[in-house]
Amino acid sequence: MASEAPAARDCKRHGRHYTPPVLARFLAQRLLRHAEPSDAGVLRVLDPACGDGELLFAVHEEVAARFPGARLVLTGYDLDARALAVARERARSAGIDVHWHEADFLAIEARLAEGSFDAVITNPPYVRTQQLGGSTAQLLSKRFGLRGRIDLTHPFVATLPRLLAAGGVLGLLCANRFLTTKAGANIRRLLLTDLAPVELYDLGDTKLFTAAVLPAITIARRANHGDGCRYVSAYEAIGETPGAKTLFEALLDPGGSIVEYNGRTFAVEVGTLATGSGPPGAPGAGRGGDESSTSDATPDVTAERRTLRGAAREPEAAWRMSHDAIDSWLARIAAATWRSFGEVARIRVGIKTTADHVFISDRWAQADLCPEPELLLELITHHDLAPWRATRARDVRVLYPYDLACARRTPIDLGEYPAAAAYLRSHRRTLAGRRYVVESGRAWYEIWVPQRPHLWQQPKLVFPDISDRPRFALDSSGAVVNGDCYWISLPDLAAAPTEATRLAYLLMGVANSALGLRFYDVVCGNRLYSGRRRWITQYVSRLPVPDPAAVRSAGVIDLVREFVEGRAPDAAARAELDERVAAAFGVGLRVPPPSLRPCAG
Repeated sequence: MASEAPAARDCKRHGRHYTPPVLARFLAQRLLRHAEPSDAGVLRVLDPACGDGELLFAVHEEVAARFPGARLVLTGYDLDARALAVARERARSAGIDVHWHEADFLAIEARLAEGSFDAVITNPPYVRTQQLGGSTAQLLSKRFGLRGRIDLTHPFVATLPRLLAAGGVLGLLCANRFLTTKAGANIRRLLLTDLAPVELYDLGDTKLFTAAVLPAITIARRANHGDGCRYVSAYEAIGETPGAKTLFEALLDPGGSIVEYNGRTFAVEVGTLATGSGPPGAPGAGRGGDESSTSDATPDVTAERRTLRGAAREPEAAWRMSHDAIDSWLARIAAATWRSFGEVARIRVGIKTTADHVFISDRWAQADLCPEPELLLELITHHDLAPWRATRARDVRVLYPYDLACARRTPIDLGEYPAAAAYLRSHRRTLAGRRYVVESGRAWYEIWVPQRPHLWQQPKLVFPDISDRPRFALDSSGAVVNGDCYWISLPDLAAAPTEATRLAYLLMGVANSALGLRFYDVVCGNRLYSGRRRWITQYVSRLPVPDPAAVRSAGVIDLVREFVEGRAPDAAARAELDERVAAAFGVGLRVPPPSLRPCAG
């Protein structure tokens, strides 16, 4: 077992997570659904990061069945000599002719002629900026016209459209994060500008892939943009009854399905790809100023869908699934939306010390050197948060070396706090080793992200970064918020404290409701394993807010006030909240589920 650890670390460092055979075959099948040999009967296929060759062998098997008699020209590149040796031996044993190249594809791709291949099938190395190094990431960004944080998937995808012949097809397996994150906008832009997506499979938490990322398969053609892209997702569904079909059969089924795979139950949802924010669910869309905005009139859903599927190709917007039930629901919510969370609130991440073992502890009293008590502030972490109220599970405190009376970051004078000075100096090597802190003009003993010190004493909404359900809570203790959480200061919401509190209750009511959770899944969709979700600024800012002056919103506010002030929200109370939130947006109590049905055999 011990010998596996270095190999695992090597895989992580170099992004070497080779494709399982069952997934390779599915990708090859979908690729060849849209690719075909030339008039001369030749099909040229490239894998620019071929590893042990699994994807190319899957293509060979599928071509033999789909295009018997076609001449298949397979080409693979990889830097891993050991993996290529395995690939060569497999090809030799099977009598398969492949052109193997031990080379850095990104270094040599410019030498390849435009239109050299009819199809590209690839699972690019997943190496983040942290592993690449800042200078390498910057060079790749400049060379390929990429923006923001990148991983190696981005430059690999950037090279491929040029190498495809007219009508050529890309089969891409990569982390599904590109669908929703800001960093993923590079890939979204490339797929929309230089290619036309025709099939998309968000394989979610099926664990079809061995890497610690959730996979997605995209099939895209080098052609004029077509009428749309089929979009399928698969996520675990607790409490549903599966049918008899397999997961892969369900992925190809025209309707949604409930299936069992490896002892777990999954909801397979089917729709089309919406590549722009569009009116349904767009921040600030359909602002209403009075109760009439929540009327029961059905919006022009057909027009909304034309917008979603037609001109609204916005790489910066998260991609989502579109189908009739969801689009109608989102359009009705948009019509009743007064503002988005991002328009009424500044959403901040908690503090980031970049040396937590020095600054954060629940055992300060036992420390050999203990800083002055006034510098040890209560700290809220994700462990302390449940819907409505923050309740600290442990007495965790942070050494916060800033003047709380100052609106902006103002570090304390160590000469005035000798105990803190002695403690910090005992860790000076660690703290001064954070060169980025010193190079940014800060004192060596500061924390990296302190936020606004004077705001900690004000009431605030706090919610965890990662959670399987929304846990938006009100805190009035003056505690600092840790970097595993986000927060909204109530004074940022409104000048008058009473008005700010009412709006905070309304935000909590929406966020903690069934409607808020379903809205997140449909519009934001950055789900992780085990049903967990990322509640970060990018996504929370999109949640809708009904008009706080409307009568129906007052019902939400009043109920949330009861929860905050101590009423235990049992199942009946939670159902009441869901009903009031739905009424505030003029939609039915039942949040529309995916179009699902148990698969018949």
